[in-house]
Amino acid sequence: MIEKNPTVVTKQYRVENFRNLINIRTSILILLSLLVFSCSKNPESYIEHIEGYWEIQVATLADGSKKEYKFNETIDYLSVNDSLKGFRKKLKPGINDTYFTSGDAENIELKIDGNKLIILYATPYAKWSETVLNADKKELRIMNDDEDIYLYKRYESIKLDLQD
Repeated sequence: MIEKNPTVVTKQYRVENFRNLINIRTSILILLSLLVFSCSKNPESYIEHIEGYWEIQVATLADGSKKEYKFNETIDYLSVNDSLKGFRKKLKPGINDTYFTSGDAENIELKIDGNKLIILYATPYAKWSETVLNADKKELRIMNDDEDIYLYKRYESIKLDLQD
């Protein structure tokens, strides 16, 4: 009968456990990487959702403070053409799809920079940009240069049946 040296058996056990631990760790890192890359969106997919009427819901400032907007007197209308240029206007909504505006507008241009969709704004007085963090049918989330984040929801106009 051959007896095994307990020290050798313990060392072999430790080596096997260490190899298993490395394999598990590697598997977890691969899964996390796949998850991160599969969840990241292509900024080009945001473009089709930018145009429309948007009502601000929440502003989260860079310091973490939040401002919720319960009622908005104005909404933003963004219009973008095929060349990714357009304008943003502030509108006061009326009833049954009517809107009131001063006629002033900010020129905008959409630009993809790496993996980000940027909105470039221009008026006769200033130029600035914002980064689109998310845009879909229901919400628009943008971040300005000060890292303040604005969450907009798609505006739904007030419809009244005015027939007697």
